[in-house]
Amino acid sequence: ERVGIQPQERDGEDAYRFNWDSPLVVSRHASGRIYFAANKVFRSDDYGNSWDVISDDLSQQIDRNTLKVYDRVVSIDAVMKNGSTSLFGSIVAFSESPLNQDLLAAGTDDGLIHISENGGNTWQKVSNINGAPKMSYVNAVYLSKHDENVICAAFNHHKYGDFKPYIFMSSDKGKTWTSISTNLPKGSVYSIEEDHVDRNLIFCGTEYGAFFSPNKGNRWKELSVGLPTIAVRDIAIQERENDLVLGTFGRGFFVLDDYSALRDVENSEISEKAIIYPIRESLSWEQSSTLGLPGKAFQGDNFYTAENLGPEAMITYYYDEDYKTLEEQRRELEKGKSKKAQAINYPSFDEYKAERNENDQKLVFTIKDANGTVVKKELRKPKKGIQRFKWNLRYTLPNPVDLSKSSFYNPWASKDEGTLIEPGIYTVEMELLKDGKLTQLVAPKQFSVKALKNTTMPAVNKAEKVAFQKQVAQLQAKLAVCQDIMGETRTKLKYMKVAIERSEQPYGKFLDKVLEIENTLKVYGTELYGDSVKRKLDINQSQNPATRIGNISYEQKYSTSAPTGTHKMSYAIAKREIDAIKKKIEVLFNEDVKQLETQLIKAKVPYTPGRGYKFEE
Repeated sequence: ERVGIQPQERDGEDAYRFNWDSPLVVSRHASGRIYFAANKVFRSDDYGNSWDVISDDLSQQIDRNTLKVYDRVVSIDAVMKNGSTSLFGSIVAFSESPLNQDLLAAGTDDGLIHISENGGNTWQKVSNINGAPKMSYVNAVYLSKHDENVICAAFNHHKYGDFKPYIFMSSDKGKTWTSISTNLPKGSVYSIEEDHVDRNLIFCGTEYGAFFSPNKGNRWKELSVGLPTIAVRDIAIQERENDLVLGTFGRGFFVLDDYSALRDVENSEISEKAIIYPIRESLSWEQSSTLGLPGKAFQGDNFYTAENLGPEAMITYYYDEDYKTLEEQRRELEKGKSKKAQAINYPSFDEYKAERNENDQKLVFTIKDANGTVVKKELRKPKKGIQRFKWNLRYTLPNPVDLSKSSFYNPWASKDEGTLIEPGIYTVEMELLKDGKLTQLVAPKQFSVKALKNTTMPAVNKAEKVAFQKQVAQLQAKLAVCQDIMGETRTKLKYMKVAIERSEQPYGKFLDKVLEIENTLKVYGTELYGDSVKRKLDINQSQNPATRIGNISYEQKYSTSAPTGTHKMSYAIAKREIDAIKKKIEVLFNEDVKQLETQLIKAKVPYTPGRGYKFEE
């Protein structure tokens, strides 16, 4: 349901002039109080049920039909004269002081700012800001969270062909003003916001993105990472989480999670080589797939979803130099000379060889628990400036290393991630890996992980639950090792068969041993994964260890509940069976296969991958 609450003219009152973007402000001071504006300011103390007019007409009251368009007044018969435009002479910006409920400010589309210090009883007009173009649209007025004397204002003059940024600050409630546009690039300013902790840190949204200043506008820096070049029309701050929310024109809204590191930008960059900024408390929980599979599942591209912050620790850091390889440095130098039509020096043999043999530098972040045990390592390419990565609060899987990559997306495939850590205190350390040596850049920085209390049956002993989940992951890794060894053995046997065919030895001399090992692998495969023939014919068979451990992982890995008695029983059975089979596979691989390879070497059978080689005359 909805109900209209727009203010209506009182008996005998002239018609109100509302802009398409008339400002609507919810008071911080009184429940039910809201402000709205046309060419006058309205206040309601009952959620819009009734309105009080608390100002006169605050515009210049100029007849728009007397204004020139392209240096002349347009005829009344012009096509679409005054069509599809807002009425001229209205209030388009409004602010209530967070510190003083009686301090109000309003800005109009014809260049005026009015300030009231008594809740709207009287208003002081500001029309002579040095540097602000006359008749400029007041996109924003902002009353400070820290000092009620401080007011900021942004003007937009693009309708007159002027695309410069105009943003001003007053420290005496609008009596005098100073431009703080400084190094802002071309593009009108639409919005202003101030950090709730650091009074010197301010933000602004412009036609071409968002910017921040750590020193009240003396210098601006762009917030460009992850944000497209788009007009930022509105800015809000979620103060509890230190999140910056940007409302854009046509691209939805964007959230910069925990921007608190920007408070330290002003002084830290110059004096320190590397910094890890304070890490806010991280919330851990198990994410559910509400659509049955990750993300939008099979809903199709027309089903819109946006990325949300998950159970993650946000590690924000600063490093004071970009890393460029010797080759990148040379190419950059050559590019500069080429643009200037200068001669390019050909690298010497030693210089070029040094490029080929250079090892990449890396920033190494080591995360440890309260006992000093390493739980995660993250590697990043050194890059100058403030950077960030997110740790998903999980251990690394102990599975065998697989360097193969596939562009195919399998929604049912298990994620390459370990068990969720238990809540507690953790540290992260920053080191530089250069020429094979690690050098500490930042000593361990402490942060905390807290469990989100949104579970129905949380484990009483979280440490015991995590320990069990890690045991399951380790047993799965052991199963994966068995699978990899058997796969590697099968591949070796394929090569051996071809090598035996090509050798000068009798065909059957070694083939019987190859077939014997192949049959043994089939037996071990059945013991691990069940009978493949029965599976093909859909004949019921007892649980195999692979199924047991897979079921436990599926049911327990993403749960905050304690493992059930069935889980523990099934784990014990699977562990006993997998350990026994693994021993037999190790004997087969390390003894039987190696012995066969040794015989092939002595018989001078052509080389096969992985068997080693002994050169004999």
